[in-house]
Amino acid sequence: MDVSMTLWVLTILGLSALIAADFFIGRKPHDVSVKEAGIWTIVWIVLAALFGVGLLIWGDSQASGEFFAGFITEKSLSVDNLFVFILIMAKFSVPSHLQQRVLLFGVLIALVLRAIFIAAGAAVIANFSWVFYIFGAFLIYTAWKLIQEARSDDEEEEFEENRLLKSVEKKFGVADRYHGTKLFIEKNGKKILTPLMVVMLAIGTTDVLFAMDSIPAIFGLTQDPYIVFTANAFALMGLRQLYFLIGGLLKKLVHLSYGLSVILGFIGVKLVLHALHENGVHVPEISIPVSLGVICGVLVITTITSLIASKKQAEKEAAEGTGKDAAEGTPKDSIEA
Repeated sequence: MDVSMTLWVLTILGLSALIAADFFIGRKPHDVSVKEAGIWTIVWIVLAALFGVGLLIWGDSQASGEFFAGFITEKSLSVDNLFVFILIMAKFSVPSHLQQRVLLFGVLIALVLRAIFIAAGAAVIANFSWVFYIFGAFLIYTAWKLIQEARSDDEEEEFEENRLLKSVEKKFGVADRYHGTKLFIEKNGKKILTPLMVVMLAIGTTDVLFAMDSIPAIFGLTQDPYIVFTANAFALMGLRQLYFLIGGLLKKLVHLSYGLSVILGFIGVKLVLHALHENGVHVPEISIPVSLGVICGVLVITTITSLIASKKQAEKEAAEGTGKDAAEGTPKDSIEA
């Protein structure tokens, strides 16, 4: 898709306007209700859908298909990332009314970092086609790691601060409590960070790790930097509302890691086939409609099986609880008798 500099500027300005509107609407710290989160989640999804339709009307079907495939893939990967966001919020004991502010700035930091990653990735791909082999192998390896983690019995996870975050805290110092929405305060004549600023940096910098699999994944679906960037932007911008909407439901998506591993593995194979094709090897290439069908199909099946498994687990725990209560009540009943 041939994208002019004018279109790039207009797109960035449009996305900036949407982010600004989102900020000013929710600028007052408050507890986000499920209703509010649901409305804004729908708004962001509708905006992404309209953008994809716009690509179909003013661009071509190839660009539109690549955008939707990329957006759905990035959105599904971002849902898995919400687990880490929950751990970060718990680690820093973020007050509920400040969480939406943390996520907003954290997502902004992530968006800037991803834009840098995308620009670098596009430049590398344009000059070195063999990088597709590396991307493909990395995605297949990541898929295997996801399966290993999903099968692990170690359910207790704890967020660990990265080196960058620790060095920032050591250099600037951190206040011992939250000070509303302030990012810095002055103590003993020196400016120090507030815990709110630290959490924002944690959310944003942690996304660098997420980008290590999501960026190669979307480049496996399209090599167009414009589509890669816009798909990432729309997926990230709705992440804040999605956090509050399905935060309580994340534990029910017990098979999500398996589904994501299948998707990443599939895209990894697609990348390797594409690399072989670029090197003159006659191998079949996977089309975008097929990719979109596989991604959507895997997510639907994963969601259904997760809900069924969660329901069975809940029923099992309820039955065990009832049996335990009955067993504990037997001696008491006997004494009364």
